[in-house]
Amino acid sequence: MLAIIGGSGLTQLANLDVTRREVVRTPYGEPSGPLTFGRLAGRDLVFIARHGYGHTIPPHRVNYRANIAALRSVGASRVVSVASVGGIRPDLLPGVLVVPHQIIDYTVGRQSTFFDGHDGQVKHIDFTEPYDMALRAALLAAAARAGQPVVDGAVYAATQGPRLETAAEINRMERDGADVVGMTGMPEAVLAREAGLAYAAINVVANHAAGRGESLHSIQMSAIEAMLQEAMTQVRHVLEALCTNGECP
Repeated sequence: MLAIIGGSGLTQLANLDVTRREVVRTPYGEPSGPLTFGRLAGRDLVFIARHGYGHTIPPHRVNYRANIAALRSVGASRVVSVASVGGIRPDLLPGVLVVPHQIIDYTVGRQSTFFDGHDGQVKHIDFTEPYDMALRAALLAAAARAGQPVVDGAVYAATQGPRLETAAEINRMERDGADVVGMTGMPEAVLAREAGLAYAAINVVANHAAGRGESLHSIQMSAIEAMLQEAMTQVRHVLEALCTNGECP
């Protein structure tokens, strides 16, 4: 079953035919909220709002382990993450959709692994390619079928939040090779890998990153909100096309 994790701007799937909601308990605490089960384009899927259905959980306080564990416990095998980002690369302008291919992790202090040694074993996983290649390809193909332009490939910089970055920090990330910046890509991606779930992301560029374009001296939060409302409609079309092609089961 396909799972969708919705971020800022996507606290619910308007085109999802909801069948039920379920509160799931995990050994890692409470998920961000009940899981929402439904059908999209005639296919079953499960949805959770990363920041809670009232958008009340900041990125550094999301219980990523509980969210991933809950999705796995109900039979999810693939996860599509939807998240807003700031555009660092000049061509990644507000409103652009991106399917990233790599991650740089700048987060600190988050519960970032299921393998914490409590079972008396040391476990390592390969994370060379942080996103599942097949699921990435399916997202790109779905976007093409939906007629939604999507950029194939970007390096996602995961920051701690909840504050936005300084212009100097963005300059550093650009030197490091980052193309977009967000606050929720890690540890979500690595936890999905540890849990054996195929994971890919579709990012909405909500604003120029600090020190760039319209964000040269400041970032206007009202403009971000307006951009997300418009762009998330495009994301919903992509997800519907993904399920129309039978990718949801």
